[in-house]
Amino acid sequence: MRDGARAQAAIEVLEDSQNHKRLPAMSLKDWSLKHRFAGSKDRSAIGDIVFMALRLRASSVYKMSYDAPRAWVLGALVWGFGLEVQKLIDDAQAEVHAFSPLTEMEISTLSTATTKDAPPWVKGDYPEWLDSSLATIFGESRVEQLAAIAKPAPLDLRVNIANASVEKVLADLLTSPKLTVTPTKTKLSPWGIRIPWSVGKNFPFAVEPSFLRGEFEVQDEASQICALLTGAKAGQKIADICAGGGGKTLALAAMTNDKATIIAYDVDPNRIAPIHDRLRRAGVNCVDVRTERKGASALADLAGKMDIVLVDAPCTGSGTWRRAPDTKWRLTPQNLEKRQGNQQAALRLGAPLVKIGGTLGYVTCSILPQENDDSIEWFLAENNGFVVKDISKHLKQLDLEYLLEHVILTKYGIQFTPLTSDTDGFYVAILERKIGS
Repeated sequence: MRDGARAQAAIEVLEDSQNHKRLPAMSLKDWSLKHRFAGSKDRSAIGDIVFMALRLRASSVYKMSYDAPRAWVLGALVWGFGLEVQKLIDDAQAEVHAFSPLTEMEISTLSTATTKDAPPWVKGDYPEWLDSSLATIFGESRVEQLAAIAKPAPLDLRVNIANASVEKVLADLLTSPKLTVTPTKTKLSPWGIRIPWSVGKNFPFAVEPSFLRGEFEVQDEASQICALLTGAKAGQKIADICAGGGGKTLALAAMTNDKATIIAYDVDPNRIAPIHDRLRRAGVNCVDVRTERKGASALADLAGKMDIVLVDAPCTGSGTWRRAPDTKWRLTPQNLEKRQGNQQAALRLGAPLVKIGGTLGYVTCSILPQENDDSIEWFLAENNGFVVKDISKHLKQLDLEYLLEHVILTKYGIQFTPLTSDTDGFYVAILERKIGS
């Protein structure tokens, strides 16, 4: 397929997603099934255009002066991928399957339009209704912060330090015929390896020998650090509440060299099901996987016994918008309110498990204060047995004080962002149980 046809395909995918209220990934898959002549490179290029269009949707609509998938795609091509307007003019005329020729107005707009006088949510490409929330956490830097979240994310790997060293996995990856760039160590996580987006987006990591040997997992650098911030040690009793697919559970097992007692719990058996294969591949034996069953609570026997409880709380995922840019346009106030309720439910589930003197870690992949500091504030109002640890002192105790230069300090915790830490937007607060309920 030529470039003009790929752009037209992206427009069609976005139109289908918009008209039928389907996830863009589903519309993209359906388009591919109906156009089997499109090769893997074509599908990859079309996907890149689709998601770049969603990253820059607000600014493209503002500059193009109309709101439609065509405007999003043209904006992505010029302001996202940096194509010359003349290239688009030529592409439109190159074949019958390309998008229709640019109008004089589109040519003029694509050549001269700017967001110089646009409001913050346009410059930062985020929903207008979230502006006050983002101003609370980021202030005047919210445009710069959200513009960073609109950029594509790299592929981060967490080395399973119980099975291999970072150096060994790096050396193995360098021999991969599928890797055309040199991976690097992550700057903040001692376990991480980073592959740039341009290659990482299509890197078939699941067939790498080192992956099949359980020597690494895919995990964002900030998510790796969230596990590190628990201070988990061998011999401890640890619970990962809302464990999902088990990324942080596996990191905790590696931290403790498979010599802790770790409970991985999730209320949804489908969500936690992948953890079993991941544990087997990593050679982890210390994890007890639990979900709700009829007749008894899955966590009742753990009350007041756990050294560490990590609540990986349900959230809007706003901190991962660079990986799933379509989700920021689907988020509603009702979604946010529901997630706040889910977070309190998760905290009510996990808090009673912490022993006196034990640690409660609260983590979200969100940049919204309603899901972060506000949730901690609500929890503290109902639970006088817990106090928030001074995060600066906590980091110093763990020899992680260097992180303070790369995060935003909030009232109760720390906020990672693509701009400040070059990671996804994770939030972490660490609490200690002082007295029983």
